[in-house]
Amino acid sequence: MEGHDILVEKQDGVLTVTFNRVRQRNAMTWEMYHGLYDACEQADADPQVRVMVLRSSSEKAFIAGTDIAHFQSFDGGQDGLTYETSIGRCVNRLEDVDVPTVAAIQGYCVGGGLAIASVCDLRVATPSARFGAPIARTLGNCLSMNTYSILLSQVGPSVALDMLLRARMVTGEEAKALGYVAELVEDESLEACLTEVTDTLLAHAPLSMWAAKESLRRFRRANVPWGDDIVQRVYSSRDFEQGVEAFTSKGQPSWEGR
Repeated sequence: MEGHDILVEKQDGVLTVTFNRVRQRNAMTWEMYHGLYDACEQADADPQVRVMVLRSSSEKAFIAGTDIAHFQSFDGGQDGLTYETSIGRCVNRLEDVDVPTVAAIQGYCVGGGLAIASVCDLRVATPSARFGAPIARTLGNCLSMNTYSILLSQVGPSVALDMLLRARMVTGEEAKALGYVAELVEDESLEACLTEVTDTLLAHAPLSMWAAKESLRRFRRANVPWGDDIVQRVYSSRDFEQGVEAFTSKGQPSWEGR
């Protein structure tokens, strides 16, 4: 598996996407986003695929956001808008997959990783899982309106604001109590749990499951307002520029609010 940042394998009706950039805690590169998009296309094009699973080859992280190196070349709000639009394209494509999608989560599930996990239909996790978007503490950027909508639909406004304003990480136990995680099991039981969940989905009526997915997707998308001005203002700020510099140099940003 070494040398491939994203792996795609089909077996017994299940298409499994494995994030495999272990040393970087699966921080997503553009190539990995493109690879995930292509896997979604494969899932819908192959009638033998009945379930799609997303997972990591590491116990330390599911996905630890986007690779910060991508932000170092940004030069203003338009770059931020282009970035958020690109992420939204990939995340929405995953949400659009016709078959049930399951995320198996261990360790950090942060930023873009949180968005990816949140548009999966079901999430199974271990107690090591940590969910969050700590951008108010790290980069000083923002999410797109689409991604805010995804988070809002999954955990509600109170929890979403707590996670975002305090840059707080939600534990696996908390996520299970919120209903965000369907099953919480110890590491040694994750494989058995994942098999049980996928076997259940493989046995159920595909069109009934598709109708449920499609209906809920339409409800969410129908209520997403325009927000490009928000993204452009934040990504063109000195705070974001300083946040990227500080994160890269392992320093501490001094927020100015502009």
